[in-house]
Amino acid sequence: MGAQSSRGQSSRAQSSRAQSSRAQSSRAQSSRALVGGVAAALGLTLAGCTTVNPHYDPTRAHHRPGGFQNIDPAAHMPRPFAEFLRWQRERARLTIAPPVVDLSVAAPPLAAIHANRDALAVTWIGHATALVQIAGVNVLTDPVFSERASPVQWAGPRRWQPPGLRADQLPHIDVVLVSHNHYDHLDAASIAALAAQPGGPPLFVVPLGLERWFTAAGVQSVRWLDWWQSLQVDGLTVTLTPAQHWSRRRYGDTMTTLWGGFVIESAPRQGRPGLRVFFAGDTGYSAQHFRDIGARFAPIDLALIPIGAYEPRWFMRMQHVDPAEAVQVHRDVGSRASLGIHWGTFPMTDEPLDAPLRDLDAARRAMGVSAKEFRTLRHGQRWVVR
Repeated sequence: MGAQSSRGQSSRAQSSRAQSSRAQSSRAQSSRALVGGVAAALGLTLAGCTTVNPHYDPTRAHHRPGGFQNIDPAAHMPRPFAEFLRWQRERARLTIAPPVVDLSVAAPPLAAIHANRDALAVTWIGHATALVQIAGVNVLTDPVFSERASPVQWAGPRRWQPPGLRADQLPHIDVVLVSHNHYDHLDAASIAALAAQPGGPPLFVVPLGLERWFTAAGVQSVRWLDWWQSLQVDGLTVTLTPAQHWSRRRYGDTMTTLWGGFVIESAPRQGRPGLRVFFAGDTGYSAQHFRDIGARFAPIDLALIPIGAYEPRWFMRMQHVDPAEAVQVHRDVGSRASLGIHWGTFPMTDEPLDAPLRDLDAARRAMGVSAKEFRTLRHGQRWVVR
């Protein structure tokens, strides 16, 4: 089944005292928060679905007649609702420390971002949203610019700081990659803004089944892929890669759309070899998946790998890597340079917002990976990789 087609600067950071006050408010909301709001934001479910998968291929292990599944039986998702309730009971007794690291926005180098036509560079906007510039093409990952990662803007996880780049500060976006349909990765207002950008909409590239959401939203410039399928756009080859995760956006659509990561490849130019970027999306650790990606695509010039939203491990392990597993992903895929994403933006899980920085540092030391090789950025900060 081949790819198909349907064709002023963020406000300055608050003072540490104001942030600490917000932390207390945010923690109180998170630990007592409406179970429904948090559940919706994280894509948690009460029941399965009975829909028919129009893409069903019985020869593919991750397909099922009603949708999709992880290939590891131990990674059966979503977790039972009783386990979610246990997590919320335990969470209500926690005091999650506010961050001690400055998580405010760094002023983005807008002139350099808009002028770039050649360098491989990445600007971290926040959570899983990043602007990747490769071979003169502007690629945006999992765009979320709203205040909350939620189906409503009055409840659910609220961002700690403004986006590192506002939507109106972006250069013209050529390609948008969406890894799956959870609210912290797929935001309706952000998609609508990008589809209406001056100069025409970008091409939205999504996993199987998610095209229905886009067409229902009036977005026609969408193409959809199964794992290992590729398409060509603006001189790039974009391939959907496997991930260990799951999908749900509303009651009744659990696992009806696929999830995944992406590899972006540029062609050789001006006597230089092509470049490869890996965006892992949202994922638990799967040695099979990441070693397969490495076998097909290594060396990777830049990998965007999640490092946050991993506690408690008994609940999150199968769906979110922790920093030590993220360093292992870096090794498995053969990455020359990796950026930690999916942390420090939305308080959704039990670790402090800045804990991924400390845990990543410990993991790098333990595994002999340098901070230059696997690094993090502040929101709005840009890294020129090569």
